[in-house]
Amino acid sequence: MQCVVDEKTQVKFEPTSASKLRIGIMGGTFNPVHIAHLVMAEQVRKQLDLDEIWFIPNNIPPHKEMANSVSAKDRVNMLELATRTNPHFRVMLFEIMRGGVSYTVDTLRYLKRRAPRNQYYLIMGGDEVNDFENWKEPQTISLLATLVGVRRPNYPQNPKYPMIWVDMPDLNISSSWIRQNVATGQSIRYLVPEEVRLYIEQRGLYLGEHRI
Repeated sequence: MQCVVDEKTQVKFEPTSASKLRIGIMGGTFNPVHIAHLVMAEQVRKQLDLDEIWFIPNNIPPHKEMANSVSAKDRVNMLELATRTNPHFRVMLFEIMRGGVSYTVDTLRYLKRRAPRNQYYLIMGGDEVNDFENWKEPQTISLLATLVGVRRPNYPQNPKYPMIWVDMPDLNISSSWIRQNVATGQSIRYLVPEEVRLYIEQRGLYLGEHRI
């Protein structure tokens, strides 16, 4: 399988100062992207009537250790494969191309400078909602973007900032669980898009990953 993104990939961002789009932002390592990510994005898009969802993979996440067996290139390729059939989904490489630790506040400041009329909606799962106050400059983030929380059944949520809530099916899937399944020879079929499953298999990803 050919890689979707090559070594010369650059961020392409045309000036859109005249545009006024409603854009959902989904950040994360996407290591790997899985079905719950896609369902969450589509549910938010439809329920809030957004124009697009932008998947923005981290370069270096600030709040958790990155599994070191997979390159940024592989993570981006899997995202491209997972999202390419949805015309409302886009993969944006702002954080990877910027390098260093990826802070959401820096990305939102950049987006607001480049396209100040766009409205941004920062999408967070239940665990992120509860940890949001520990992010870098959460108050500034809440001013730059509308916060969107995705409910998790039986998961207590106690947001400290105003938030729009969206419901979605209860899909208890995590990237760490998928990595563990691959490492221990378990099936990940239907947990990730089929093209992503084949990519992982053909590239031999996560075979040395034993952490949950």
